[in-house]
Amino acid sequence: MSADLGLSFSDSSQPASLSSVAGPSLAVASWCARQSWPVHPLAPGQKTPAANCQDCRARRHPPTNCACLSAGRWCHGFYAATLDEDRIQQWWGTYPRLGVGVSCGPADLVVIDIDAHPGEPPARDRILPGIPIGDHIDLTGLASGFHTLAVLAALRGQPNPAEDEATMRVRTPSGGLHVWYQASDRRRWLSSVGSGTGRGLAWQVDVRAHGSYIIAPGTTTRRGTYTLVGDSREPAPLPAWLAYELERTGHVPSQVIPAPRRIPPRAQQAVLSARGVGCSAQTLAAVLAPIEACAQVTEGAGFSHILNRAAYIVGGLITAGRLPQDEAEQALREAALAARPGQDRRIDQIIRSGLAAGLKNPLHVSGRRP
Repeated sequence: MSADLGLSFSDSSQPASLSSVAGPSLAVASWCARQSWPVHPLAPGQKTPAANCQDCRARRHPPTNCACLSAGRWCHGFYAATLDEDRIQQWWGTYPRLGVGVSCGPADLVVIDIDAHPGEPPARDRILPGIPIGDHIDLTGLASGFHTLAVLAALRGQPNPAEDEATMRVRTPSGGLHVWYQASDRRRWLSSVGSGTGRGLAWQVDVRAHGSYIIAPGTTTRRGTYTLVGDSREPAPLPAWLAYELERTGHVPSQVIPAPRRIPPRAQQAVLSARGVGCSAQTLAAVLAPIEACAQVTEGAGFSHILNRAAYIVGGLITAGRLPQDEAEQALREAALAARPGQDRRIDQIIRSGLAAGLKNPLHVSGRRP
């Protein structure tokens, strides 16, 4: 590494001074809930959520439509996360081998997830997204997220988060590190884990925030126990420089999602004029309006349910001969993407599911055809 950064890639970059959280999973879950971190069960010995019930596995549906959650069951992973002590006692008291996951979004947590997986580094333009690393900088020995995060911090003249003793840090069984921070100003940052957007903070450094979960310290998997590092047991406020880096790399707070836009006239015209179908503009607008309204609310709007319902109605109109399928799907997808930019995969899945159900049930619209 170039001497002007003052860095070396040695074992000193690895966390030390480990201490464990005592007590079974029930104690861990209860402790997390007392910190106002909603918890949900993980499969015994694994770091993935406990399986859904047989009905939910057999019948795909959005979490917002699931009766299990209102009944106190844990289907749909972090969507089941709770602060309710009675429910926590029921889950982990009955099944003590369950692990503990924390839903980051409702807890206002931003966790820097540093990996130490073996492997060759990527090309220089992918080590720090958006930051070119010149050929004159010696990257010999760079081998993990500990290194890339240290490079980023050094470039910004800031302390390395992996060594931040003021915040809660958790060592993972694979040798990685979770650095826990509290989001400030009630901003809800987007997760890079499972997003499919490739918006990691650096090579082998991901962000767990809204739309993902983190494994609670004290949880044991087949590979080992997630163990606290140092003395801090509380997440410190997210440093301003890290907040800037999150904005720069696309972990944009939900508040700045673009305002809703009307369905493109070209898409509307295609739907209304193709093949002489007789669905009015008012009917189409009524179907799409609830989707557009979701753009006004960053969460809690029941977007998945609303989109699923609209797709079902559109499917019924297609089967009834009131809409051509290709053009109708286009208008539906464009409305959804306007309300929730960057969620292409999720939107496509919901639309496919709703359309499949609606195509089996013709829906006729009253009134005169234009």
